[in-house]
Amino acid sequence: MDTKRFYTLIILALAIFSIAPSFADQAPERIKIVCTTSVLMDPATFIGGDKVEAISIADPTLCPHLQADIIPNRIQLNMDFIKKADVFMAYNDNNDKNINMPAVENFMEANGFGSVEWRTVSDPSRGWNTPTTAKLLASEVFGWLVEEDPANEGYYQERYDEYVESFDAVEPTDAEREQLNQTKVIVMLWQREPVEKWLGMEVVNFFAPEFVMNGTKTAEKVVDDIILDPEKYADVEYVIENMQSGELGKGIEEALLDRGINAERVIFTNFPRSILGVDTIPQVLSYNKQLVL
Repeated sequence: MDTKRFYTLIILALAIFSIAPSFADQAPERIKIVCTTSVLMDPATFIGGDKVEAISIADPTLCPHLQADIIPNRIQLNMDFIKKADVFMAYNDNNDKNINMPAVENFMEANGFGSVEWRTVSDPSRGWNTPTTAKLLASEVFGWLVEEDPANEGYYQERYDEYVESFDAVEPTDAEREQLNQTKVIVMLWQREPVEKWLGMEVVNFFAPEFVMNGTKTAEKVVDDIILDPEKYADVEYVIENMQSGELGKGIEEALLDRGINAERVIFTNFPRSILGVDTIPQVLSYNKQLVL
């Protein structure tokens, strides 16, 4: 090959390389999703897979209504992500409407980043603490992802199907259900539905924070009832607390033990990522179930 031809080929190759799109240019940007809590972040990241990137505003270890002073700081820490977000997801319950959603909206408005268009669940009263209700939540998140990115509907469908199947694995076996059906408990209100309707345990009484039900079902009221009628509680095996509500049930456990009722206080959780290694809603349900088996 003569020198002139050699250099001609080199110049041609460089020209082609310079106009060819790089791999980075070809790789699509992942959809940026801001979730009010890890309850939405979990299905969003699982179903979205490598097509999405998501964050949660609220700390999963605390109930959102206790985070009014924390949420703005968490938003500031994630400022660069939030201002460029494509999708905003909210459960739209009282905590979200009163704390999480306004905090995000105020941040966006104050910094001139535009308004927020929320995707919200159709029925925020149904919770997510049973496989049935968690599947309904997953279905809504799947719909939001397809709405945002219809070109990848098939990808999201595959991952949605896999996610939904993971809830079947946490259902109690026949032997577990037989045991649970014979177990009597006192339970924190926010865990009553999964304890009673999913696990099938017998709820002898329940307790709630003072701001709920006009303070008529506080732990102190349950203790008073135990003192008044200890025989009613003779077979209680567990006092089921909710992690995000604090230690409301501690006095109830002590009152039972003082009367020779050998009940154990266990702590269920509501939110993925609130406990090390419990990162998904199916893992939350499995973790809670194992505490009472």
